[in-house]
Amino acid sequence: MAQTGIGGHRRALRRLRTIMAGDGSAQERLDEIVKVVAAEMVAEVCSIYVMRAGETLELFATEGLNPTAVHLTRLRVGEGLVGEVAARARPLNLPDAQSHPQFSYRPETGEEAFHSLLGVPVLRGGRVRGVLVVQNRAQRHYSDEEAETLEVIAVIIAELIASGGLVSPVETAPAQGNAVLAIRLEGVRINGGLATGEAVHHTPRVSIPQLVADDPAAEHRRLAEALSSMHSELDDMLTLDALGRPGEHRDVLRAYRKFAEDRGWLRRIREAIDGGLTAEAAVQKVLDDTRARMRQITDPYLRERMADLEDLAYRMLHHLTGDVRTAHLAEQPEALVLVAHSIGPAELLDYAPKRLKALILEEGSANSHVAIVARALDIPVVGRVKGALSQVDPMDPVIVDGDHSQVYVRPGEDIQQTVAEYFSVRQRRLAAYSAKRDEPAVTKDGVCVSLNVNAGLLMDLQSLEASGADGVGLYRTEIPFMLESELPGVEAQTDLYRRVLEGAAGRPVRFRTLDIGGDKQLPYFRDSADQNPAMGWRSIRVALDRPSMLRQQLRALIVACDGRPLSVMFPMIAEVAEFEAARAILDLEIERAKSRGRRMPEPLEVGAMLEVPSLMWQLDSLLPQVDFLSVGSNDLFQFLFAVDRGNPLVADRYDVLSPGLLSVLENLARRCSENRVAVSLCGEMAGRPIEAMALIGVGFRSLSAPAGTLGAVKTMVNGLDAGALAGFMKTLLSLPDHSIRERLRDYAIDHGIELAEL
Repeated sequence: MAQTGIGGHRRALRRLRTIMAGDGSAQERLDEIVKVVAAEMVAEVCSIYVMRAGETLELFATEGLNPTAVHLTRLRVGEGLVGEVAARARPLNLPDAQSHPQFSYRPETGEEAFHSLLGVPVLRGGRVRGVLVVQNRAQRHYSDEEAETLEVIAVIIAELIASGGLVSPVETAPAQGNAVLAIRLEGVRINGGLATGEAVHHTPRVSIPQLVADDPAAEHRRLAEALSSMHSELDDMLTLDALGRPGEHRDVLRAYRKFAEDRGWLRRIREAIDGGLTAEAAVQKVLDDTRARMRQITDPYLRERMADLEDLAYRMLHHLTGDVRTAHLAEQPEALVLVAHSIGPAELLDYAPKRLKALILEEGSANSHVAIVARALDIPVVGRVKGALSQVDPMDPVIVDGDHSQVYVRPGEDIQQTVAEYFSVRQRRLAAYSAKRDEPAVTKDGVCVSLNVNAGLLMDLQSLEASGADGVGLYRTEIPFMLESELPGVEAQTDLYRRVLEGAAGRPVRFRTLDIGGDKQLPYFRDSADQNPAMGWRSIRVALDRPSMLRQQLRALIVACDGRPLSVMFPMIAEVAEFEAARAILDLEIERAKSRGRRMPEPLEVGAMLEVPSLMWQLDSLLPQVDFLSVGSNDLFQFLFAVDRGNPLVADRYDVLSPGLLSVLENLARRCSENRVAVSLCGEMAGRPIEAMALIGVGFRSLSAPAGTLGAVKTMVNGLDAGALAGFMKTLLSLPDHSIRERLRDYAIDHGIELAEL
């Protein structure tokens, strides 16, 4: 069968552009589109399914299947192959579709005669709006070029669906709350403080006037001009008086400015332009593709990096369309409370800083870049407020209580009267933390505690200096892999790791090898069929089953170090044999580098992540083989209590400050000390003062946490006596209590230890 070439690809786009510009109804244009796609793809079937209310995919148009099935055949998301494409938001390329376990036979369609299938999701705004499918009778594997062509065509179909001519937007619109009654919404604290103002919705939608381009060279020039204009705009932001003195927030914006030059992001946009899209459509396609790949990720760090990418993409679109977004004072209330699903750090500064009083997010986390900038602006932020955009109407009076993670919408006079003195208290805390930045974290009895940051992108290294951290306790190497459309080669990885080491400026960096799988899937990796991904084929298990991938990463790290210190740790080790196998692969790469005259890492430290409880019973065998251990408290807590952290019914059922978990950690710290093996903890525990205090009490002397939390943790460290705390902790570990949190809080009050968080 003939396959679509570059000429056919461009011809198809030109024909589709003519259809889109026509006068017919949306349904008539959809009917024409399937005919054109079938002809140009040399496919015997082309079908378009559109998402309707209730997560249902309805067959809206087909060429090749039984036409009476149109508007009759419906599939739930996850049902059949079409439903599988929608559920995963990724293409499916099958030479024999009927042998796939997800194949669902629908007799009204007549598709039993067709074997090969290529399906791609129709994405817009990061959501699946439909599925585009081609089929052939013969068994064949569609080429990468054909799959890419179908993905580009899906961009055009997404705009047709979004126009409202096929499915009314009202059908799936959320119900509006009562605009008269006062309501209270709860979320999580991202930045403390108290503020009041009028609500303004942040809806960064951009209308794309044309999807298909005739002249790719002209689109590349437009892209370059928009980039230059956007870079100048970001440079101007760094001079804003509202940001005050130099600090972490300025470092974030400088890193954000560098992120705007990210080569992988720009390369994917240029490839989409080469595929026939306009610059605007190319930016939107790359954004939607990345959103879809990351939509099932629960890791808050990764989700916040997505907010930065969205900010950049929308800013780029505004420059390309000539609609440069600026904060027009006349259009904003005097006291503005911004309500958004998510938002990037620079995007926040589009609003007049003197009028911006608070931020409400449907997503967000305390270590996000927008949270850091919000702290510089001294505005409270409450995140993960479910349904904020649907329950808070524009111009509603709103009180945002960041300290208690609450939002009062249309509040009564009694609540309004409580707006009081948090601002001065917070200012004093911030000033105190800033003054301690260059001071060591040492307890009253002289115990030194190493405070480090968690990182995963080059931009995160900007926080090292501002936070006063000792180094990078956890560098998540998988994040750049997740943002690429193909596996980075050794040369690309080497360049990245070299820049990480240079960015650390001599501070130690602990590189965690690829921790993929679970909710962190690579877009170019075949998904596993894990029923419980957290305990499935992930992390070191993937690496040992795909040793060439691990070898390439270790090779790149060795070359990048070029004689400098190298610290590597292997994640999710469940048994000593796994560590030994991973270490053997590292030794192979060391010998390979020596044979080629490479400079060896000096010193070389090799460690393991302790996240799986089974490893606690193998310490006698493990400790002699490692230079250090790093506890991944998030996974260890999850596995120890058999609790799904993503399930709201059980996520908060157990407390990390339970005697059981702390006993496990105390035993580990003691055993490591006896064997002179360094031990640290990286996870959410390390960034909260009361939990960090407990860790010091059971023997930990090294912690790694988000940069924004280190000031509060250091203040706590400087105020405690580690020896006295350890003695008190021993009396608590054998208790049958659900949690010792309140006992520790009382101890801190009695001993004048500050546990305040920002």
